[in-house]
Amino acid sequence: MSTWTKEFKHVDYLWDERKAAAFADDQVGLFLYRSNILGSDLRITNYGGGNTSCKTIEKDPLTNQEVEVMWIKGSGGDIGTLTKAGIAGLYTERLRNLKNVYGGLSDEDRMVGLFDHCIYDLDSKAPSIDTPLHGLLPFKHIDHLHPDALIAVAAAKDSEKVTREIWGDTMGWVPWQRPGFDLGLQLEKCLNDNPGIRGIVLGSHGLFTWGDTSYDCYMNSLEVIEMASAYIEKKIKAKGSVFGGQRVQSLPKDERKVKAAKLMPLLRGLCSSEARMIGHFTDTDVVMEYINSNDLKRLAPMGTSCPDHFLRTKIQPLVLDLDTHEDLQDSKAVLKKLEPAFAAYRKEYSHYYDTCKKANSPGMRDPNPVIIIYPGVGMFSFAKNKQTTRVASEFYINAINVMRGAEAITEYTSLPRQEAFDIEYWLLEEAKLQRMPKEKPLSRKVALVTGAGGGIGKAIADKLAAEGANVVLTDIAEDRLKEAVDTYARDTASYAVCDVTESGSIAEAYKNACLEFGGVDIVVHSAGLAISKPLEETTEKDWDILQNVLVKGQFELAKQAVAIMRAQGLGGDIISIASKNGLVSGPNNVGYGTAKAAQQHMARLLAAELGADKIRVNTVNPDGVIVGSKIWEGAWAEGRAKAYGITVEELPAHYAKRNLLNEIIYPEDIANGVFALVGLLEKTTGNIINVDGGMANAFVR
Repeated sequence: MSTWTKEFKHVDYLWDERKAAAFADDQVGLFLYRSNILGSDLRITNYGGGNTSCKTIEKDPLTNQEVEVMWIKGSGGDIGTLTKAGIAGLYTERLRNLKNVYGGLSDEDRMVGLFDHCIYDLDSKAPSIDTPLHGLLPFKHIDHLHPDALIAVAAAKDSEKVTREIWGDTMGWVPWQRPGFDLGLQLEKCLNDNPGIRGIVLGSHGLFTWGDTSYDCYMNSLEVIEMASAYIEKKIKAKGSVFGGQRVQSLPKDERKVKAAKLMPLLRGLCSSEARMIGHFTDTDVVMEYINSNDLKRLAPMGTSCPDHFLRTKIQPLVLDLDTHEDLQDSKAVLKKLEPAFAAYRKEYSHYYDTCKKANSPGMRDPNPVIIIYPGVGMFSFAKNKQTTRVASEFYINAINVMRGAEAITEYTSLPRQEAFDIEYWLLEEAKLQRMPKEKPLSRKVALVTGAGGGIGKAIADKLAAEGANVVLTDIAEDRLKEAVDTYARDTASYAVCDVTESGSIAEAYKNACLEFGGVDIVVHSAGLAISKPLEETTEKDWDILQNVLVKGQFELAKQAVAIMRAQGLGGDIISIASKNGLVSGPNNVGYGTAKAAQQHMARLLAAELGADKIRVNTVNPDGVIVGSKIWEGAWAEGRAKAYGITVEELPAHYAKRNLLNEIIYPEDIANGVFALVGLLEKTTGNIINVDGGMANAFVR
């Protein structure tokens, strides 16, 4: 093993000898370990960016002879989360023999189809376009990465000269070329012309490095990136200021958050003119330095350079012409100011498409911006789901770092528009998009659920998330919320402590929804409590808390939700979790039953008022949800048992026996009722769905 320094300032040394030792007899496992630790540092490569490989000797199942096999990240994968299921295994010799049938640049798409004829491992993921770049190089272990520092070198004016200045004759350099078989040939030629080099800089693109062992490859990558980073840092210090200095002063952080939360529903609505989008907001120091700068006006229209960047961010962002202190209270007035900017962006994108398209180009995609910049406030991104929009934001931050470094070195350069278009609308890229799984029914929607720390509320949130929605869980108990939100995958859920009796607390919950996901589409009021007492024992305090939580809470939730939904212009759903008790006159139930009846009628009134806004308001009436329901944990269960002359332990069987289907009702059954209203019954409003096993005296008609 070579001797390497482990002291790095600009990248993280994450190699753990104990973990690596577990793969002593498993080179593929070690390659996956290397890939994962490289992908965990966003300065090295972002989500889905770059590619890694290793070559091993395996026994050919057809000839029983030893053959070299290359293992490489498959199409659409991410090195930071790469597993065996995400890689392809190919016969190296067969891949290299494709040189004999390659017909030049016009033959690139056909070559990708031929990769399948080189497959060794029948469980392989589809090989990526980078496959020949690794296969035509002789090294056992190869990293193709997109570090900010290296792309800054690659995107700088006089990039080849800068490469020599940093690494002397130890690094090769090839000019920009779209990934494909010919680029693999160019890397092979560069190596043949420069034997002994440690890596190659790809113009406007990224980095190739290698090593005899997985560890040597890893360390070579870190050291090359560290050298570029140190060089850029020195240049920035010598220059003094970055991006031409600051033109705009940032608002204080808290004010930025408030402003962003108010603006996001408007931006979301505008970005959703073709299809509903999910939002993301960031105002890190790196972002604020760039968006507040004098050079923003020059650099932003140039667009990004690395293909992985602009495939996720679009070729350029939309910069808002709003004053930092713009009053956002009047959403209609703000919308009037924003609409021309979005119209102009769409028109410019259409012109870009029409100018660059070819006879076989796929149809124009959504012309709305992905990245939106508001100087003094922050950066917004909008895409089809939270992961995609978060990753788009991360990639644009990478692009900011690239511009920062390239400007410090010499001058930032971007890809010509035609080159960018040929990547964005590449038929192979279109084929990858067409292979994406079908979206779930509630994909692209944001749901806020009250009382979601457990019981019925949590079951509803679970169901909505399972059907594709982003969910904001609210409850008065933060410990329950933290435990609940940890059950979801990343980019699925957020939480906000919320007392539905306080309008300010509700406003904070909606602020969270707007900042996390861009707005709200579905509001489910499931927070509640139950008090079962005869009239003479029902106190004013009992009455007030039932009215405040169930009725006033529903009113304020709806009022604030409607303001957001109207700003978005995308319609919406408001669901009240009421009760059979709002329809049936039962004993010892005057406070609870009255409040539930008020919830039901409020839903009808709101449905009548909000139909013109395409905001649908409906009610789900549970009954007898004992197992897993929070309201049955205490006095309510005792009160109902007393009213029916039975014990608490007998309640589940009692409630099951009294419904027509003789079924126990679970929280998940109520969740299914909610999903039916928001995910299936798209033309239903002012309706009530009873989920009670069939209670004849609660039939609505």
